[in-house]
Amino acid sequence: MAHYLVTGAAGFIGARVTRLLLEQGDEVTGVDNVNDAYDVRLKEWRLQELQAHAAFRFVKGDIADRVTVEGLFAAAGSYHAVLNLAARAGVRQSVENPWVYFEANQTGTLNLLDACVRSGTTKFVLASTSSLYGQDNPRPYGEDANTDRPLSPYAASKKAAETLAWTYHYLHGMDVSILRYFTVYGPAGRPDMSVFRFIQWIREGRTVRVFGDGRQERDFTFVEDVARATVAAVAPLGYEIINVGSDQPVVLIDAIRMIESFTGTPARLTFEPRHPADVTATWARVDKAKRLLDWSPAMPFREGLQQCVEWYESNRAWAAHVRTD
Repeated sequence: MAHYLVTGAAGFIGARVTRLLLEQGDEVTGVDNVNDAYDVRLKEWRLQELQAHAAFRFVKGDIADRVTVEGLFAAAGSYHAVLNLAARAGVRQSVENPWVYFEANQTGTLNLLDACVRSGTTKFVLASTSSLYGQDNPRPYGEDANTDRPLSPYAASKKAAETLAWTYHYLHGMDVSILRYFTVYGPAGRPDMSVFRFIQWIREGRTVRVFGDGRQERDFTFVEDVARATVAAVAPLGYEIINVGSDQPVVLIDAIRMIESFTGTPARLTFEPRHPADVTATWARVDKAKRLLDWSPAMPFREGLQQCVEWYESNRAWAAHVRTD
């Protein structure tokens, strides 16, 4: 039985990765500060599912706090691998408060990398983002595309984390897998992202706010596919940056029309100016993930979106009141 440290274990992706590790018979120490960046009821719902597993230990704490991180390693010694999925995520919010993004995404990563070296933990998996590709790279994005012009502090903070991971690989021989996720969606997803928002707004008869003309494209990637890739990335790879996406961009207005059909409710649309930190389109090239991780996206977008609607209906009594503005 391997023992893993998963940061951000109450988060959308972190909870799914933790569950997958537990289901394959491993032991997981999960850490999360359960902050109020979005409605904590979603984080509590995910944690409740995880705490049914005897091999799961949860620590409430902040990886940006060095003492907390040192305590995680003091209790366990070394880990088979650290999967750093804790992050402040979100493009627009990072423009308003960039400091909290750098604390979580840069300082938190530094604390973990340093603790790995001190403890003898040699494998580090880092969650990164497609936001690094910015606006000017040709699509589909390959991992060798230029990432020197991020459009938001969020993307810049993830670039900083990637750079730190390379430094620790170079200096200390750390085995590092960096995964650039593309627009992750699924049941119990983040309420600041479009899928949760659109389902709630349409189902509850609220106005659906679309930033831009609705023709922007997103490479929506189902959370279970993302979790599979993340666990596969624990394999020894040296130092690799790997895209995790569906390779099937979806036009935003088409996603809205699908939700209308699933709920039987017409959307009341209003269009607002596109935020300058938002890109117009994302599209992942995933041949590297297929080659190195033996991984391919499996969930068709329409089926995954229907699962999101079904989850919302099952949890509507409280999910209808989750703040999405």
